[in-house]
Amino acid sequence: MDFRLTPRQEELKSSARALTEFIMKYELDCEENNGLPPHAHTEIRDAVLDSGLQAVNMPEEWGGAGLTILEQVTVQAELGRLTSALWDMVWRPANALSFCTREQRERYLVPVIRGQRRDCYAVSEPEAGSDPQSLRTTATRTDGGWVLNGEKWFVTVGDHADFMIVLAAAGEEGAPTLFLVDKETPGIEMTRVPRWMHTFVYEHPEFTFTDVRVPEDAVLGEVGNGYDITRSWFTEERLMIAARTIGAAERALELARNWAVERRQFGSPIAEFQLVQGMLADCTVDIAVNRAYTHQVAWEVDEGRTDRKTLHAKAAIAKLAASEASGRVIDRCLQIFGGRGYDRSYPVERLYRELRVDRIWEGTSEIQRLIIAGELVKRGTGVLHMPSSV
Repeated sequence: MDFRLTPRQEELKSSARALTEFIMKYELDCEENNGLPPHAHTEIRDAVLDSGLQAVNMPEEWGGAGLTILEQVTVQAELGRLTSALWDMVWRPANALSFCTREQRERYLVPVIRGQRRDCYAVSEPEAGSDPQSLRTTATRTDGGWVLNGEKWFVTVGDHADFMIVLAAAGEEGAPTLFLVDKETPGIEMTRVPRWMHTFVYEHPEFTFTDVRVPEDAVLGEVGNGYDITRSWFTEERLMIAARTIGAAERALELARNWAVERRQFGSPIAEFQLVQGMLADCTVDIAVNRAYTHQVAWEVDEGRTDRKTLHAKAAIAKLAASEASGRVIDRCLQIFGGRGYDRSYPVERLYRELRVDRIWEGTSEIQRLIIAGELVKRGTGVLHMPSSV
């Protein structure tokens, strides 16, 4: 195994770092105003397109960057350094959109790739969070299409997106199915925009669907395969969360290290105090170990020699370990900053609030543990092993 970055990966890392540093100048504005004005969205969109890092998860023939999973992880680790979730402005269309028909692709996916439209994923409900199979949103067949009724919560980017990917129980069988729904369709109402612990450049609104009529060709994929498509999205998204949290933790450690070297108390830099050194060392270990494992799993996805269920469990390991380790890192880094670390104008304070959600969304830490344990109980310790070379 060769763990060195390839020239291509080095180039992507450099491009992603340059884009990150450009977007970083919008951090304080986003924090102080709970979002960015339209001109900032336009400036960042243009910078993303100039970087060539738009839609890194979509093939080049559709206009995406066409990156491998390991290359995407390399990019996401750099973008994860941004606060206020500004990394989400470097758009990755929902993986589910790769299941579009040719006509759907031209109407929905291609404009997203070009930065002309934005999608959002509407899965969670009041009674369907960690257990998506409890969904109550229904799709009833009608002449020429479907009628949607229900409620969706935590629809990230729902305020900015102009169309939605909605999971609903379709037909009398209640078959889990994804639908492409334009947000201005009559019957869709944004009922509440909660204020969250973190500052996020986009919102996570709640929506109701009341007799929302969509045509037959609004079905994404096939009737009944909504869970399968969503699960495949979870596997990749959990790896991206692992990568972003590692990038965030590394930025926090860099800031804390520099602060510790420069900050003097009792006549000495605090970096000379062993208790501070211990925190810096523990942060370094948490970052190094989790970066290595996340890269390993991303490489396994690209190699294609690990079966889907094992990869699902390994992505759960990466997400669980990295998100919890990054939480520990930012907690220590804030402590090193002392009172300054509690000031919202300092990135460590913003990262402290923002990294907390990574142990909740796209599957809580508890759900990741259940996935890992289920794989272990059903299939043994193979989840610990690397694929063979043959």
